[in-house]
This record gives sequence, C-alpha cells and structure tokens, in this order.
Amino acid sequence: MKSILGTLFLTLGFMQVAAQSHTEKITREFSFEKKGSANALIVANVNGNVKVEGYSGEKILVEVTKHITAKTPERLEKGMSEISLGVVDLADTIILYVDGLCGGFGRDDHKSRNYKQSGKDWNYSWSRDCRDCNLGYDYKLDFVIRLPSTVNLDASTINHGDVSVSHVNGIVAATNINGNIQLEDLTQESLASTINGNVDIVYARNPLTNCRFYSLNGDINAWFQKGLAATMSFESFNGNFFTNIDRLEALPAEVEKSDTGKGVKYKINGNRYKIGAGGATLDFETFNGNVYLKEK
Repeated sequence: MKSILGTLFLTLGFMQVAAQSHTEKITREFSFEKKGSANALIVANVNGNVKVEGYSGEKILVEVTKHITAKTPERLEKGMSEISLGVVDLADTIILYVDGLCGGFGRDDHKSRNYKQSGKDWNYSWSRDCRDCNLGYDYKLDFVIRLPSTVNLDASTINHGDVSVSHVNGIVAATNINGNIQLEDLTQESLASTINGNVDIVYARNPLTNCRFYSLNGDINAWFQKGLAATMSFESFNGNFFTNIDRLEALPAEVEKSDTGKGVKYKINGNRYKIGAGGATLDFETFNGNVYLKEK
C-alpha cells in the first residue's frame, strides 16, 4: 500500500513540475540594409547554446528555442512574457541578445561593472542591484543560426551551453564562461576564449592574420592544414604543449607591453616558436589544460 501511495505521489509531483515549464520556437529573418565586407552578426546569449552555420544565401536565418521553468503558473507566465529575443539593427551590423533581463542590454556607459562581449561596446549591465534580482523563474535560449558565409561573427554565451561555429569564412570571435567552444572550417582570423571548457578549432585554410585561443580550465585542440607557416606562442601554468609538427624553431623571448589603465605592464613571453617559414601569430594560453596543435 505504501509503495502504491508513494508511486502515486511521485507521479502527481512529476506532473505538477512538468506543468510549470514552457517551450516555444522563435523564427526570424534578417538582411543587412548596408551591405559590405564589414557586415557582422553579434550573438550575445546568457543561458543556452549558440550554433552558427555558414551558407551561400544572403539572409540571416534565426531559430531560437526558448525554455522557461518555474514553480508556479504565475511565475511561469511572468517568465514567458518577460524573456524574449532582442534585436539591434545597425544597418551593417545586427545584434541578437536576451531581452527582459534585470540589467538590460545596450551601449557601455562605463558607469557600472559590465560584461563586455569580446571587447565590443554593446553588453549586458550587471550592476550591483542586478546581483540581488530574483526573476522567480529559470530561462534558457538555444540559438540555431544560418549565416551568409562571408559575414563576420561574434558569438557568446555564459552558462548552460556551448558555442559552435562552422563554415563561416569571415572573422570569427567566440566567447564562453561555463561551456565549450567548437570552431570548424575556418579560413580567417579567429578568437576563442572560455573559462570552464575546451576549445576545438579546425581550419579549412590556414590563417594569414593573428589568432588567439584561451581556456582557463580546459584543453585547446587546434587542427591546421599541411604546410602551416606561422609564429606560435604558448603559455600555461599546469598544462603542456603537444604537436605532430616537426618544423619548429625556438624564437628569442619577447617583451610584451600593455597599458592596464593603472600603468604600463610588461610581460616576458619565452615560449615562442616559428613554424615553417613563419607568419601570422597563433597565441595559445591555458591555465589548467593542454594545447594540442596538429596538421591534418
């Protein structure tokens, strides 16, 4: 009898929890009013995946799956009405973000501590007041985007998702906090940075301009085409460097100079190598992870 009652209560509890969730798909199409080589798409997600695939078309095709969960119907309704896809159209650049959050999204006024999207001046404002903000529900947005392959891309998320990009021939920047980054079939300059996750990069054509790859707690796996010619730098605290390339020549230590705003900072980088005839700089950095650099 106890077993039957326990099963009944468990079933009712599950039905109650399941009833407090909502999923919907948002589909949009975008075109650049001002077309040119500087056209860019910025995707600034917070919770969820970002998947971008380049294709031969001219329109940006966006599908966002919105998930809302809450403990009461009232809170669920609140989340359904508040969280939505935000869009900023700058004629030559289109920005997609999560609208309805406490701090909002907009240009950086430098008056509060903000999370900046790969150095851009559009970002979320995580002020002190927002840290105490209780939405009363959980949300997640999963982006799936088809992008004209020549467009530049800046894609990011923070929690509960990965950033994956393929077949994009423009410049690619990808950032994450708690998740992985996968970049495939790259041909130009790229930047990939995550805190808790791996970075995987595959180049269809070796880059001619500088690239930077970073992971605090994860490995970096980078694949290039045969005949790679580049200058490489490697830095890690608890990681090692592995490669199948034998055309490595150690370079003298380099003193790097940067302005921190509080003064000039100098840093000595002694792990520098020339690969083949040399060329663009490939900058690899981890803290608790290895770097694997390989030619196909």
